[in-house]
Amino acid sequence: MAKTGYRLTASTGIHRGDREYQQDQVALIQHPRSNGCILAVVADGMGGRSGGRKASDQVMMTARQLFERYDPATEDAAAVLAQIIQEAHLVIKLTAMSAEQEPHSTLAAFIINPGGDCHWVHTGDSRIYHYHGNRFIKRTTDHSYVQALVDKGEITEAQAAVHPQSNILMGCLGTESDPPVERHCINKLRAGDALMLCSDGVWHYFSNDEIGSVLSTLSAREATEFLIEKARNRARGGGDNLSIVVVKLEPLE
Repeated sequence: MAKTGYRLTASTGIHRGDREYQQDQVALIQHPRSNGCILAVVADGMGGRSGGRKASDQVMMTARQLFERYDPATEDAAAVLAQIIQEAHLVIKLTAMSAEQEPHSTLAAFIINPGGDCHWVHTGDSRIYHYHGNRFIKRTTDHSYVQALVDKGEITEAQAAVHPQSNILMGCLGTESDPPVERHCINKLRAGDALMLCSDGVWHYFSNDEIGSVLSTLSAREATEFLIEKARNRARGGGDNLSIVVVKLEPLE
């Protein structure tokens, strides 16, 4: 990958937190035929013990299958990500029809292509962050009740962080209506860029500046371990499941 001026380093982390069972799922998948092409996915399942896990399992299975068929040379990454959302939503709804639970899941995912373009998609409140060095560039906007209050100017970002109804979603996979979907494209990643993908069990405990500081000073592996450990400490025994992917674009020596 010398032509890009960087090398990818990446890490994933997952922890049950203080919950009785693990309903988050996380994956970082290298394309089977295209060097330098990766897919990162986080799914935060909801709907009782087995319902939430079934939903996040369905997200991962759908994502893996469609990514393995994806040809970065001839196909559009944004279209593949949209297809993952559509198919996972449908499969989770079918699962609900044959079971007693109400399985739902968030989905946040990005594809980095060999040419250095990055496409992301999300539904729900799992997030994707983009940094350059320690500088915050962009993150996804949650499909949540609290974010809707922020958008209307009724509460501030600081108030949103401690709002008691921060876990109420306005949409996700498996609901009756079609899920809200947000897409974004980074035309060209650069050496010094970092991407972080995580469930609310992680991001809930950090400011944008704190995340930037961690991503810019630690390796991908160290960053995932540090953020999970720090979130666990800050949760004070009431923490959700945690899942995280960190991808860094390290300058070539």
